[in-house]
Amino acid sequence: MKVSGTLEDGSAYDVEVTGQQDRPVTGSRRIRALVEQHSGTPVLLGPLGPRRTLEPGDTDTVLALLRKHTRVVEVRR
Repeated sequence: MKVSGTLEDGSAYDVEVTGQQDRPVTGSRRIRALVEQHSGTPVLLGPLGPRRTLEPGDTDTVLALLRKHTRVVEVRR
């Protein structure tokens, strides 16, 4: 799935969330670093849950992390 958005500093990003364990995100080093930094930590899949551990190969948890730490503008599946 392709995701577009902006970081806290206003920088735009456009990435592909691959669902692969070894390379979960392509297109932005900053987003790749964000995913690596939070790997193994719990994230909420929705505003009220459920909570799941971020696994780099799990597209749902990666997208939830992006929604929490960035402003997601568009998701294309």
